[in-house]
Amino acid sequence: MSMQSKFRRLFRFDNDHHDVSRAVDDELQFHFDSAVRDLMAKGANESDARRQAEARFGDVERTRSGLKAIDHARVSESRRIELLSNIAQDVRYAFRGLKRNPVFALAVITILALGIGANSTMFGIVDRLLLRAPKFLANADRVQRVYLSMMVNGSRVYLANSSYHRFHDLTDSSSTIEVAAAVWSPTLAIGAQNAREFRVTYATATYWQLFNIRPALGRFYAANEDTPTNAANVAVISYPWWQSEYGGADSVLGKTVRMGRLYYTIIGVTPKSFAGLGTETPIAWIPLSSGANNSFPGNGRTHWYETYGMNWLQPIVRRKPNVPLQTTNADLSHRFQQSYQASRVIEPSRASIESVKPFAEVSSILVARGPNRATEVKVAIWLVGVAIIVLLIACANVGNLMLARAIQRQREIAVRLALGISRSRLTLQILVESTVLALLGGAAGLAVTEWGGRLLRATLLPDLATTSSLSDIRTPLFTLCVAIAVGAITGLIPAWRSGRSSLALSLKTGGREGNYQRSRLRSSLLVVQSAMSVVLLVGAGLFVRSLHNLQSMRLGFDANHIVWVSPHMRGVALDSARQRVFYDELVRTAKQLPGVENASLGVSVPFATEWEEPLFVAGIDSVDKLGAFETQVVGPEYFQMMGTRIVSGRAIGVEDGRGTAFSMVVSESMAKKLWPGENALTKCVRIGADTNPCRAVVGLAEDIKSTSLTNREQWQYYVPRTQYDPGDVGELFVRVRGSATAEAERLRVALQKLMPGDSYLSAKSLDDVLDPGRRSWQLGATMFSVFGTLALLVAAIGLYSVISYTVAQRTREMGVRVALGAQSTDVVRMILRQSVALSGIAVVVGVAVALVASKWVEPLLFETSARDPLVYASVAGLLLLVALAAALAPALRAARVDASIALRSD
Repeated sequence: MSMQSKFRRLFRFDNDHHDVSRAVDDELQFHFDSAVRDLMAKGANESDARRQAEARFGDVERTRSGLKAIDHARVSESRRIELLSNIAQDVRYAFRGLKRNPVFALAVITILALGIGANSTMFGIVDRLLLRAPKFLANADRVQRVYLSMMVNGSRVYLANSSYHRFHDLTDSSSTIEVAAAVWSPTLAIGAQNAREFRVTYATATYWQLFNIRPALGRFYAANEDTPTNAANVAVISYPWWQSEYGGADSVLGKTVRMGRLYYTIIGVTPKSFAGLGTETPIAWIPLSSGANNSFPGNGRTHWYETYGMNWLQPIVRRKPNVPLQTTNADLSHRFQQSYQASRVIEPSRASIESVKPFAEVSSILVARGPNRATEVKVAIWLVGVAIIVLLIACANVGNLMLARAIQRQREIAVRLALGISRSRLTLQILVESTVLALLGGAAGLAVTEWGGRLLRATLLPDLATTSSLSDIRTPLFTLCVAIAVGAITGLIPAWRSGRSSLALSLKTGGREGNYQRSRLRSSLLVVQSAMSVVLLVGAGLFVRSLHNLQSMRLGFDANHIVWVSPHMRGVALDSARQRVFYDELVRTAKQLPGVENASLGVSVPFATEWEEPLFVAGIDSVDKLGAFETQVVGPEYFQMMGTRIVSGRAIGVEDGRGTAFSMVVSESMAKKLWPGENALTKCVRIGADTNPCRAVVGLAEDIKSTSLTNREQWQYYVPRTQYDPGDVGELFVRVRGSATAEAERLRVALQKLMPGDSYLSAKSLDDVLDPGRRSWQLGATMFSVFGTLALLVAAIGLYSVISYTVAQRTREMGVRVALGAQSTDVVRMILRQSVALSGIAVVVGVAVALVASKWVEPLLFETSARDPLVYASVAGLLLLVALAAALAPALRAARVDASIALRSD
């Protein structure tokens, strides 16, 4: 008999069909034979009687099919009623059993709550990152983001954003694109007095064509309000902000609100649950052109809509119907190449098109599914697999516990079978009990999901909106499905075990202590969950090593002691003289504040802003072809304040003032790049144009990390602010004695009084600026450690339960051993040896699996080998120690067995 037939027979899936068919056939045959006998009694011979009976019965097959259908429906309905009645009865029985054994119930529910909760938490994260398209998208399958890439040093690098000029080069009059829109979502200061920063979205008027929505109030802005030279300062606000700031009043239309430098008139409100294209709902949408005029007021020479050098917006397109992706990619790539050639006409210093090979493609509207997904997204995807492993460990552990309970109930089950209960009925009861436990575990898991999800999003994934996991039906439904699946998996193990047990032997021995039955299934489950724990702990160890290497790495500045204070000059125009006075006063006041060691000015902020200028060096045809050299314009004492060491020459100081010889400081790696094997001091560099004055290198500074924690080639140079006026751009850096994060708000409040008009300051530590760059390793280290610890705890509980059960079942054997002269230490050694043997097998299996997976994990690590022997050895030692600790209590209990009592108990 096939496995499928056995399964169908176990659950009585075939019985209905055979019973109904047999009954219908017997009934028809009875009536046919009766008709034949009646005809023969009236004088017809048997053959004539059968022929007449067949004619009288007509289409027997049709009658048979109709009767079978009627009987099938009746029997099925009866079976359904019986099944529901049995399930209801089994549910009541399960609750009574759990009430009698609350410790067992609590252990199982807790283990399942942790396993199911971990999976529901990660589902909620991944669902928002990778699975759920933005609401209200029209023809969502054709709406995609445009990604631009170029070859840099032999590798294809994706550009984070596009310029406005290039966006129109790519999309204007395209034969493959139906709708093209562009967006950017910065933070702006909202309000006049006591301004607060919120996320807003700059979007072209075509943005609204991507969605099937109508405004909850008012209207959306139109194309004639979104032109670079005549942009309208209007805004469409979000429904939540309308409710929180304006009480949902219709009178909000026509009100003005200050956003950044400009005032905007509110013309509409989005629908209630509309969030746009991102994971975080902005407070308002404003025309892209107006937003650009707000953020990039221009310098009177080049406007934001005329240059290819300002890459700040993201193109979004909807393909025309029936246009394949490949056709759209080919069209956009051709346009990108033409656009790049046009940009070289304006900026001849750009590399040739043959060397950069511009390429454009469309991909998922979800950034996390795009070709340049962030590292934390990749780690989050790995964590989904980790959560599944935790769930499998929980299932193995619960299966072990339920198997032990089934063995303890072996005599009870045997009695019930002897009294006539069918094995299918018994299987159903066991499955119902396991499903009840799993559903209770799932309900508790939702609480874990709600708390853990909020904590995870708030601390490690702040770009995701911190919303309740219970507010969206998808997460509870996922939890319900997982709980039902877990109930079936954990219930089938004891059900299968009970179905195989010998009725006579069970009635004879039952579950009495002293009758030990070796269970390879329980041992196998224990090895599996311990091995998976090893895999998770190895992952945790590797990410913790990565995070330690990252945190101990020399950045070239003291991020945890530096506060970045940024002035936002809203609507205040200062001439050059007043700007110098303002910034000098800002520095002087900051130095006098309590807890401040030093303060200085800069322009670029590590890991936040960049500034590059063309460089010209004698003997080098094109400096730009060598790479990107970052410009930093600094004030006196900048290097001392930042904690950046000068390795040769001198730093920029007060002697580098107006009217003195032009000077600069370069980083060590920049000096080696431009003048390999030579002394860089006194070398000449021209900035901006080859006709500008020559600047002499007066010092070499240590390299700093400013754009990437992983890129080793980062080159910087520093020029005095007094000799290189950056206009009204300036950032204040303040060195404090304590934690910069703790001091940032105090400094902001103290310096705010210096701000003219509606201008305001923002302040944050450079450590907080670095956080997004460190987030993937923090996420991996934290979650792998949490899941690994959880898995180790569950494995320890499983090992303890197996050893305890074994000791209880081997009571008689222990008594015999003691009676024959075995010492207590011998008994303890025997039990511990069993525990170490199982754990040793688990370590071997787990290490092998971890080594196989290492090649996929290594790209996510930071200066750490995925086969680090110290991590593997530490995990192996830890698991063996946990195994010894888990087995110690049962072993000591076995050593105290009284031989006379153990022998009499049989």
